[in-house]
Parts: sequence; C-alpha cells; structure tokens
Amino acid sequence: MLDQLLNFVSITAWILFAVFVGFTVVRAFQYGGLQEGIRSLGRPWIIISLLLVVGISLLSASLVFLEPQETGVVISVVSPDGYRQQPMRSGLHWIVPLAERVMRYPIYWQNFTMSTDPLEGSKVGNDAIAARTSDGQAVYVDSSIIYRLDPNEVIRVHIDLQDRYVDDFIRPLLRGTIRTEVSQFTAEEVNSSKRKDLEKSLEDQIRQALSDKGFVLDRFLLRNIAFSTQYASAIEQKQIAEQERTQKEYQAEQMRKLAEGQRDKYKIEAQGKADATVLEGEAQAKVILLKAQAQAEALRLLNEILGKNRDLITYQYVEKIAPGIKVMLVPNNNPFILPMPDLGLTEEGVTAGSTISPTIGLPNSFPAGGTLTPSPTPTVTPTPGR
Repeated sequence: MLDQLLNFVSITAWILFAVFVGFTVVRAFQYGGLQEGIRSLGRPWIIISLLLVVGISLLSASLVFLEPQETGVVISVVSPDGYRQQPMRSGLHWIVPLAERVMRYPIYWQNFTMSTDPLEGSKVGNDAIAARTSDGQAVYVDSSIIYRLDPNEVIRVHIDLQDRYVDDFIRPLLRGTIRTEVSQFTAEEVNSSKRKDLEKSLEDQIRQALSDKGFVLDRFLLRNIAFSTQYASAIEQKQIAEQERTQKEYQAEQMRKLAEGQRDKYKIEAQGKADATVLEGEAQAKVILLKAQAQAEALRLLNEILGKNRDLITYQYVEKIAPGIKVMLVPNNNPFILPMPDLGLTEEGVTAGSTISPTIGLPNSFPAGGTLTPSPTPTVTPTPGR
C-alpha cells in the first residue's frame, strides 16, 4: 500500500543518504584532513539530500492506511482530549507527523474458547470453568464465544481496556457468569433438557455484558459439561438400570402383544369354525328342503299321472321286482307271478309232481284317487316227491 511504500522509500532514502554523507566526509578527510571533512558536511548537495530524505520521512509518517478488517484510534498531541473524537475507519488517512499516532484494533469476528483439552482452548492447558450446582455437585464447563469489537465503540474499548480486553475482561466475565448461572440449577437439570435453558440464560447475560463494554456477541456455545468421577459413575449406573428396566418393559409389552395375537388368532379360528358350521348346517338344511320339495313335487306329479293312467302302477310294480326272480305272466284276468328258483324249477319247466299255488295277485283295478293297495302275501306249497 502507499503508506508502506513510502515507509520503505523513507528507510531506503535514509540509508542512501547516510552512505552518501559518509563517502563525502571520508573523501574530504583524505584530501584535506579533519577540517576539510567537517566542512564537507555543509556542502549544498548534502543539505538538499537531507531535506529530501526528511521530506520523504514526514510524508510517510503522515499517511496511514487501515485494512477493511481494522479500525483505529488516533492518539493526538494537538487534540484537547489527547485523542480524536471519531474512530478512524478503513482506508488511507492523513495524520500530523510526530504529533499523532494510530492504535489499530481488529473488528473481525474472534473466537475465545475455554476447554479441558490442553490443545483446544485459547490458553494452553486445562482452561475449563469449575463450578458447583445448586445441590453441591462439581461440574467442569467447556465454553466458547464468537465476538468482535463494535467499530463505533473502539475508542471506549481503547480507553477502558486497550489490547488487554481478552485477559482483563472477557475471561473473567465468562468465569463469573457461568459459575453464577450454573449454581441456579441442580446437577440433574444441567444434564437434562434444562441444559438448553442454562445455555440461553448464559448467552443473554454475556451478550448484555459485552454490549455494555463495546463488544458484539455473535454466539455463545456451551460445548460440554463434565461431572466428577463419582457422580459420572452414579449417573452411568442409573442409566444402565433405566435401560434394563426399559428393555424388560419392552419385552413384557412384546409378550403381551404376542399373547393378544394368539388369543385373537384362536378367536378368529373359533369364529371361523362356528361360521363354517352354521353355513354347513344352513347348506344341509337347504339341501333337505330342496329334496323334500322335489319329492313332494314328484309325488304330486305321480298322483296326477296315476289318476290319469291307473295301469302304470302295475308297470312300476314289475320294475321293482328283483332281477334274479323269473316270472311268468298268464294272460288272464287274475295274473300269477311265479318265483321259479324257490319252487325247484329248472330251465325246462316245473318239476314233475309239483303243484303251484298263486304267489301274488295283482289287483284288477285301483281305488279312486290312485291309491295303491298291496295284494296278499303269496304262498307256495310244494308237492312231496315220489
């Protein structure tokens, strides 16, 4: 930048001027001795060179360039309060050489961490905050804040803290606020959902305290809360017991659901069997009803037919005779049906000496209405053989 370039030019000019003056004095001393060497310092070109170098130095000292992430406080001898009332913003600025100087401050976001890890915190070693809960348990808190200087309040920061604000303000603020706030909670609350409430309360208080001193808080992070070894072991045992209880409750619930499933299964199966039995009974009843209706309809039709054709009963009677019985029909008004095998008959005819009585008499007529009257049971009287 221009101020850095002028600074480099100024330093280079002074070096060259010193070399030039030294060379001139030595040369004059060699030719004229000491007096000639002293007189050579008053030569015009040496005076002109001196004025030129001084001018470059004053120009370099009067120009200040601030980076975009910087702001400055101008310490001024010529100002009544010893400083300019307005902070110096980024860019190229003029100051009074030798009467003013600029103190630079960063305005970018900075991180400050206090941790138990020696290599993680802003300070080497264990820098965690030791605190006690409301029930007397010792806890160790790891925390971080992301903050920056308020550009409009940089003069107040310079007057109050200068560049010591980390060690003299931020660190003590975090320690005191965290210890005070943790003491409002029990160890169980700190280790449960109340932790969010603790973090929110700490962030609000730290934000307000930083704002009062000219700082802006972006975020407060409650990174970790560690307990003493004894308390951590007790919590672990409690968690294990709680997990075992939950597991047993889960197993009992699964067994209960399985039993309910089996019960529902048996209930459904029994209901299905009952429904099947009912359906089967209804089907059988329907079959019987249909058969009865069919038989009734058949009898009705048979009675109608028999009323019109009475000889049909004779035909039906003959059809019902067993196939093994051989009969002979005699064309007479009283037909006879003769059981051939039972009477010792052969295929050629009746055995000699046998007498045959009529076996079955068929009625010549039917009563009115087509009702059938069975004939008397036939009898067979064999003749003794010779």
